[in-house]
Amino acid sequence: MALGSVTLGVIYLPIDAWIRAFLAIAVLYTVTSAFVLARCIRDRHEVANMASRIDQARLDKLLAEHDPYKADSL
Repeated sequence: MALGSVTLGVIYLPIDAWIRAFLAIAVLYTVTSAFVLARCIRDRHEVANMASRIDQARLDKLLAEHDPYKADSL
């Protein structure tokens, strides 16, 4: 919605074509940067989440194998 509004605004501005093209490129750069930033944040979150799940699985395995009543044989 916002991208469409900005696009219509740039199209209907009473300015020269080269200025309109510059504004269009600036809008495309801004939108592309926003998508790249969102992907980077998502990827970092997934990596952190994956590491947390791996650590939790290791802890669960250790707790499942631990028997406090097992006598150590000497």
